[in-house]
Amino acid sequence: MLERKNAWTTYTPEQLAELEDVAKRYRAFLDGGKTERECVAQTVRMARENGFVDLAQVVASGDALKPGDKVYANCMGKAICLFVIGQNGMNGGMNIVGAHIDSPRMDLKPNPLYEDSDLAYLDTHYYGGIKKYQWVALPLALHGVVAKKDGSVVTVVIGEDDNDPVVGVSDLLIHLSADQLGKKGAVVIEGEQLDVIVGGKPVPTDEEGKSSVKDGILTILKEKYGIEEEDFLSAEIEVVPAGKARDFGLDRSMILGYGQDDRVCAFPALEALFAMRSPEKTCCCILSDKEEIGSVGATGMEAHYFENAVAEILNCLGAYSELALRRVLASSRMLSCDVDAGFDPNFAGVFEKKNAAYLGRGVCFCKYTGSRGKSGSNDANAEYIARLRAMLDQAQVCYQFSELGKVDQGGGGTIAYICALYGMEVIDGGVPVLSMHAPWEITSKADVYESVRCYKTFMQNA
Repeated sequence: MLERKNAWTTYTPEQLAELEDVAKRYRAFLDGGKTERECVAQTVRMARENGFVDLAQVVASGDALKPGDKVYANCMGKAICLFVIGQNGMNGGMNIVGAHIDSPRMDLKPNPLYEDSDLAYLDTHYYGGIKKYQWVALPLALHGVVAKKDGSVVTVVIGEDDNDPVVGVSDLLIHLSADQLGKKGAVVIEGEQLDVIVGGKPVPTDEEGKSSVKDGILTILKEKYGIEEEDFLSAEIEVVPAGKARDFGLDRSMILGYGQDDRVCAFPALEALFAMRSPEKTCCCILSDKEEIGSVGATGMEAHYFENAVAEILNCLGAYSELALRRVLASSRMLSCDVDAGFDPNFAGVFEKKNAAYLGRGVCFCKYTGSRGKSGSNDANAEYIARLRAMLDQAQVCYQFSELGKVDQGGGGTIAYICALYGMEVIDGGVPVLSMHAPWEITSKADVYESVRCYKTFMQNA
């Protein structure tokens, strides 16, 4: 069996120090971006610090773009594309790295707040593929925005500050669980049971002594955020695990954090792009939304915001035509930066060991994703893969090739097939993850570091 070298065995002391710096910045990125909106907001801050300007402002001013310019296109605050204009402009296409920044979670329903048996609850609708039983008996936080009828937007974050309360979903005590424990895992906890407890203290509501826990919660929301119950109708509030990303393992070799699928690829993609100074070809980083539910909607990869941004850049370069746009997209090369299932010896039976992704062995490339008979996959060309291998070997980047488990066990999708519709060459290349889609996921610091090195090499040389 062809085995790839463990990246940890290859590092110099200087590289180990650099690895720890990358890991520290990555943990901060996870902590600052538990929702797609928060990811875009901090990406914009980081981009501006690195000399990027809003493409919309460039377009509005009528200014031209030139090689070396850096711009970003923000799509509704939930997806973003960033570009460093190359010395060749758009001639020969772009080198693109693309990841998604939405993660499995629970969203509040439009009418979420209710009271039952002296407890106040928020009703939720889960988002993406989750094992529902993993989300009970955990400290959870509320993150999101409330858009009010007067046009103002209120940001809500409850449960992250040390002085904040947390919320959560209760589980059934073991003493009464005989029936529950006899159920299949998919229905041990059902979707309508994922209601979040947010209060339990009744407050007086009238002079006759009636009291209400729900009214007490509404009073708190009114005083702190100016929110009325009706404002939930135009809110996007997500329920996520409370707490910070942490070093994992006694040797501190791994990272435990929420939302690493796929922010563990989004962060290295940004690190790589920000390192580009004067690339030959235009470099692009796409951070998309809605991948976990099919890349749909106005901020998913199936929308046209990326294509529209490229069209605007071509126009600012004085080179726009419909044919030019099509040629740029078709001649581009892309790494669809998405995670793969890390081999877990506790569950070895679902993996095919020769073609599994192992923690610590670097970026894992997946020629095709999809499920079973490659359904829904982008099957990358052999010639493209050969060029990537040569490029990464020359740069001494640690990488591996993998599949998502045994053929008939299931599968998964990425944004690769969507971008391939333009005719560009695309392959999935990301970080292996343990406990993927669980509230807390595990990655290797070495794989995060190697992904930064990989994406830099790709942007400079593809």
